[in-house]
Amino acid sequence: MTEALDALLDLLDLEQIERDYFRGRSRSALVPRVFGGQVAAQALVAAGRTVPQDRPPHSLHAYFLRAGDPGAPIVYMVDRIRDGRSFTTRRVVAVQHGNPIFHLSASFQTYEEGLEHQTDMPPAPEPESLPTAAEMLPRHLPANVAERLIEARAAVDLRYADAPPWASVGSPREPRSQVWFRTNGKLADDPLLHIALATYVSDMTLLDSVLLAHGRGGWAVGDVVGASLDHAMWFHRPFRADEWLLYDQESPSASAGRGLGQARIYTQDGRLAVTVIQEGVVRVPR
Repeated sequence: MTEALDALLDLLDLEQIERDYFRGRSRSALVPRVFGGQVAAQALVAAGRTVPQDRPPHSLHAYFLRAGDPGAPIVYMVDRIRDGRSFTTRRVVAVQHGNPIFHLSASFQTYEEGLEHQTDMPPAPEPESLPTAAEMLPRHLPANVAERLIEARAAVDLRYADAPPWASVGSPREPRSQVWFRTNGKLADDPLLHIALATYVSDMTLLDSVLLAHGRGGWAVGDVVGASLDHAMWFHRPFRADEWLLYDQESPSASAGRGLGQARIYTQDGRLAVTVIQEGVVRVPR
């Protein structure tokens, strides 16, 4: 396990301060606010700590309300909405400086057999054939920006199948992108942990497809400003975040200063594991 992954796992190991109250810390980010994927993952962990281990999450719906302060702890307050025979529902509010910064609703389910079908996994190059972030980023970004981005994503091996937005500035193209990802090290056999880590990574690149449609490089080069507004995920089948996952992303719409991204996450052997939808602020600086 790498030092960066160990640090990320430490962030997800929340401190329990009361029966349904948990406290989390933050790590430095590329922008002076808490990374949204971190808050979402920590909130899901907080909810999962109040649910039996044989009930993994099957969906989450979240809203980012305020920018988080990376220098202050975050308190996660869990509301036990319902404990049914098959489903458990939790609501989590993340609070800093007396104000809610994030709201999450999550549903958990016991395993059961049911009807089965899925969309086919799209074609994609093999992940091992693609350059690593450390190989790709310095080719297209200033050294200080590339270094910060590599450091921010050091816990994850994330590889772009096509040129990312900041490598194709000024050349609009189809609003689709693919990345392969896995953690930089093996993880324990804890389904909630693997789901939390996929939640963390899911906020890294989903709005890239919005930028591709307009030839914008994004936050790394400063030709747009943006932030996540809401985020939803459905967990269809078991997966491991320490094994290769294909994140197939597209943007069906951008308007009114907002962009929508939707995606599917597949295991390397073609099983549809997760569906993700996110809307974010995407504004051109004046």
